[in-house]
Amino acid sequence: MIQLKEWQHYQGLGQKPADFDTFWDKNLALLDLSQEVQIEPVAIPSQVANFYDLTFIGVDQARIHCQLITPKQLTGKHKGLLQFHGYHGDAGDFQDKIGWVAEGFVVLAMDARGQGGLSEDRTQTAGGVMKGLIIRGVEEGPDNLYFKRVFLDTAQAANILMGLAYVDETEIYAQGASQGGGLTMACAGLVPEIKKVIVSYPFLSDYRQAYQLTPQTSAFEELAYWFQFRDPLHKQEETFFNTLEYIDIQHLASRVKAEVYWVMGMQDSVVPPETQLATYNKLTSPKELICLPEYGHEYLPKVSDELRHVFMDSDSFLS
Repeated sequence: MIQLKEWQHYQGLGQKPADFDTFWDKNLALLDLSQEVQIEPVAIPSQVANFYDLTFIGVDQARIHCQLITPKQLTGKHKGLLQFHGYHGDAGDFQDKIGWVAEGFVVLAMDARGQGGLSEDRTQTAGGVMKGLIIRGVEEGPDNLYFKRVFLDTAQAANILMGLAYVDETEIYAQGASQGGGLTMACAGLVPEIKKVIVSYPFLSDYRQAYQLTPQTSAFEELAYWFQFRDPLHKQEETFFNTLEYIDIQHLASRVKAEVYWVMGMQDSVVPPETQLATYNKLTSPKELICLPEYGHEYLPKVSDELRHVFMDSDSFLS
């Protein structure tokens, strides 16, 4: 089990590209936020919530699907909550969000493109796509990375939520676990208006370290598979990792303005704590780390109750 004190100052093995912020600022500027959003009602019975399919056109003209859940009575401006799901999954069931809607939130839960939900992926690559999506597009360089597109989708979703007439754009929150935690942090880095986030064992951080930590048994297994089948002599190793730096959330940490509540199991072998701390330790906004020593990459009990106050209280950090 990792000893937290040994890693409390760990800054990751990542090497932030000199043009990293320019790269992301350029791509954000290219987003077309003026496109019409389609919102269609979904017939699910509820006394407190209304349900909708919301779709927008993301980069590469991919149709991105979200679940939109609102209170039945929309009076004034409501808090907005973004939700992002785990690797290969989807936004889940609509009814899972009713608890937050009953508290007055408007919830927007995005399906990551090309995974288990309804969002399209139109990434085209001549390179390898075996075993995962981190490596999708890596052989053409940063601009063709699959996760570059997904990060931009999160930013577009956040802007759509903030733009809804019944949402208070100064009260935007976000949450997710594993890949969803990584996307939450990416979104907070690209959309600094986000106020507070809760993440559990975020994925997509510190690829160089993850590769060194027996990646075949972790969520980062595709890194090893890429070398095994595409570059067994490792002639492209430096180019490979230099490209992935553009989608490493540790490099977005300095852009995050939100309060961050970060939860991890100290025995996590799927997304090793070391990789998570590479990002957490770089955060400069108010933050809190909640560690469960006996738990890994799994359901973490009592945490939801412990942190419920975070989104309910609009006041200052740890109030």
